[in-house]
Amino acid sequence: MKISISISRTLFVIMLSVVSVLFSPVIPGFGGSAIAASAAPAGLPDFAALVERTGPAVVNIRTTEKMKAEPATRSNDEQEMQDFFRRYFGIPIPQQPDRTPRSNKQAPQQDEEVPRGVGSGFILSADGYVMTNAHVVDGADEVYVKLTDKREFKAKIIGVDKRTDVALVKIEGSNLPRLTIGDSDNIRVGEWVIAIGSPFDLDNTVTAGIISAKARETGDYLPLIQTDVAVNPGNSGGPLINMRGEVIGINSQIYSRSGGYMGISFAIPIDEAIRVSEQLKSSGKVTRGRIGVQIGEVTKDVAESLGMSKAQGALVQHVEPGSPAEKGGLQAGDIILKFNGIAIERLSDLPRLVGNTKPGTRTLLTIWRKGASRELALVITEMESEKVAQKEVKKAKLDAVANALGLVVSDLTAVQKKELKISYGVMVDFAEGSAARAGLRAGDLILQFNNTDVKDTKEFNVLVAKFEQKKMVVLLVRRGDSSQFVPLKPNSH
Repeated sequence: MKISISISRTLFVIMLSVVSVLFSPVIPGFGGSAIAASAAPAGLPDFAALVERTGPAVVNIRTTEKMKAEPATRSNDEQEMQDFFRRYFGIPIPQQPDRTPRSNKQAPQQDEEVPRGVGSGFILSADGYVMTNAHVVDGADEVYVKLTDKREFKAKIIGVDKRTDVALVKIEGSNLPRLTIGDSDNIRVGEWVIAIGSPFDLDNTVTAGIISAKARETGDYLPLIQTDVAVNPGNSGGPLINMRGEVIGINSQIYSRSGGYMGISFAIPIDEAIRVSEQLKSSGKVTRGRIGVQIGEVTKDVAESLGMSKAQGALVQHVEPGSPAEKGGLQAGDIILKFNGIAIERLSDLPRLVGNTKPGTRTLLTIWRKGASRELALVITEMESEKVAQKEVKKAKLDAVANALGLVVSDLTAVQKKELKISYGVMVDFAEGSAARAGLRAGDLILQFNNTDVKDTKEFNVLVAKFEQKKMVVLLVRRGDSSQFVPLKPNSH
């Protein structure tokens, strides 16, 4: 009996070995059985430790603006509706007309803080410097920063740069948690990343994904990092973090046809953001260079017809009189191939290289003219700051006559419509009266007037003029990636 059992066990072991050989998977290109189980694909990454380490340095940012207080108290229903819009849209709160009976004696109106929007940010230094998006804090009267331990600080805006959508704010604190800055130049497509922020005002929400592309051209001043990390309104300004716990980008945009996340999000490379923040910290603004040209793309057909080996560079379409380009001998029709020895592979390379050059620097351009390359020297001058450049425009807006809603609007250019992915609408240049009380401000887009699509400025002003002023008007307003209906009543005359 013992012998038979031993033989049976031996046969059983042999049979198992044979079965295992016969049914083991074969690796394509190699003979024999599969490699050991220890080399099997690893499981998905666990982000728990990473989040615990980095989460405390990510902050919630809320902004307010000062407006004249309403003389009477609103109903609970109206207050709840306002809270809903504040928390889940992060854009202007629609103000309903006050129907509360007024007493004969009213207290004088005073400025009050009205919630304006929410966003995210992250702490750069232990002494309280916080980085976020420019569109999160630009135009706010007050900025509040809340940490994960529920402490809230009133922040000071150090500087805002709209061209890169980077802003730096400061809170008073010490030994604050901070994030480590990574290297966005060395990121790899396919690597895991996480985003932490406050989508829809939900503090410290974590989402994960991979880098889908780097140096993605979106028409902005900087090439952006593309990911498939879920990003929604309120995530703006929050960090994009790699598996080493380093910030490699600032979550800034999403591609969306609905206003919500659709699988594609974009982040500002941290290397560029840090360069901007250092200038904001030292001077409160960003100084950029300019040469004074308008440029266009060099197509394959154009390159071949001009005798170029490949389509590259930037085609000079116009040279500004008195500009560094004119003084340096640049002409319309020239193609700029190199800037200080750096090849211009894409149209967008030139403005970034010029912008990052210190004013007063002598620069060498390699150009293509009449079938041959040549070099030109010119001196970079300073680009006008956004405030200076917009001063006259702002004055014109203030001098313009607002319509019955208290709005001055302008038409969108074809380029703006393409970038915004819309075919109609007008842009708010200035808001006062009813429009201002409803929370509308410069930069907002008005898409509809009482369910009627607004094609242009002329049509919008006609619709406003024809509408009965005693009735309520409902506008479909878009700000950033979010849209909402804003009811307001025309100004009485």
